[in-house]
Amino acid sequence: MDKFVIRGGNPLLGTIRVSGAKNAALPAMAAALLTEEPVILENIPQVQDIETTRKLLAAMGAEVELGYGRAHHRTTICCRHLASPQASYELVKTMRASTLVLGPLIARCGKARVSLPGGCAIGARPIDLHINGLEKLGATITQEHGYIEASAERLRGAEIVFDKITVTGTEDLLMAATLAEGETIMQNCAREPEVADLADLLNKMGAQIEGAGSSTIRVRGVTSLHGAKHRIIPDRIEAGTFIIAGALTGGDVNIVGCEPGHLDAIVGKLTEMGVKIAHNGDAVRVAGYGDLTASDMVTEEYPGFPTDMQAQYMVLATQAEGSSIVTENIFENRFMHALEMVRMGANIKIEGRRAIVRGKTTLSAAAVLASDLRASASLVIAALVADGETIIDRVYHIDRGYEHIEEKLRAVGAQIRRIGEMLPKRVAAPLVRA
Repeated sequence: MDKFVIRGGNPLLGTIRVSGAKNAALPAMAAALLTEEPVILENIPQVQDIETTRKLLAAMGAEVELGYGRAHHRTTICCRHLASPQASYELVKTMRASTLVLGPLIARCGKARVSLPGGCAIGARPIDLHINGLEKLGATITQEHGYIEASAERLRGAEIVFDKITVTGTEDLLMAATLAEGETIMQNCAREPEVADLADLLNKMGAQIEGAGSSTIRVRGVTSLHGAKHRIIPDRIEAGTFIIAGALTGGDVNIVGCEPGHLDAIVGKLTEMGVKIAHNGDAVRVAGYGDLTASDMVTEEYPGFPTDMQAQYMVLATQAEGSSIVTENIFENRFMHALEMVRMGANIKIEGRRAIVRGKTTLSAAAVLASDLRASASLVIAALVADGETIIDRVYHIDRGYEHIEEKLRAVGAQIRRIGEMLPKRVAAPLVRA
């Protein structure tokens, strides 16, 4: 397994470009299943979850071209001939977002067989909300041998009220409803920018969707969708991660290619703590000079503070004067990074869904273990400010969602290198076909 070796103490100085949002690209790739015509997606991040999805679509019979270059990151997906509407366990075991193919397959093919997914071990993310919604749309669903099997001659519009806000559930049912007969009204929907971005793509494909980005979405079903070209929105979590890294290292970093409007909750909380942040167009500048003040934080659904930034925020809290209470309201098992931070000298006490962080503490280098995607990012940030040389194991987690993070950080002055028998895969040719 690859490891990161990071020597702390260097301020980050310079410019970092944000990649496309993984959490927007994955449902967009699944949406290509809804049409026989090519779907072209630009600003695709070069991360492992994208490669996993490429393999998943290819196994179903899709033609997938995936190319990376200086000018663009692009994929062209054509699902003209779907030989097998099935997602096997071997392909979905590392990625929970694989459930996003369920709705499109039922809507387009009338049947689907999808393995229950894997992914980060950060608590229950039940698929029940997907299943209940699809059943209301007229699908017949059974579960056996670890697979969900679904069928429907044609889905029918319905009123769906989510018992709990779910991003992937909203996206999955939104895609299914585009080809359902009649109107579908979805309430208590996720309002994340990634949901609105998916709806934007679907409307370009000929769908009739209103209200995406709000709690109520209306979908008037159509008989077929066509191809489209779409640019994926910037990754707000990657941008937030680099903002905190710049602030903690006492650096001066310009983070470009982002959407500042998607960062309001993050920027607001960090500004409250004393981080100097300014934005101009698609760029956010962070200057990490001055003392930080402790502040409590609660994770919430968008537009609240994102759970995917909780681990990174906890590192920031270790360097703030006073005590901060971090409350995790989205997932019940998302404090595994805290124990690794304690190994580095942090003063953190876990009480159920709350973490009490007392600062300011000096962090020191240690050998630590990454437990999930965002925990990996938080340990990288902690290592950037720790005394000595930190070794982070299991960095394959971070490769799932951050594009060449070590290269981006090294370009602005971080001392970070990757070691291990399996070096990160790089696309040697400009195009990969499946």
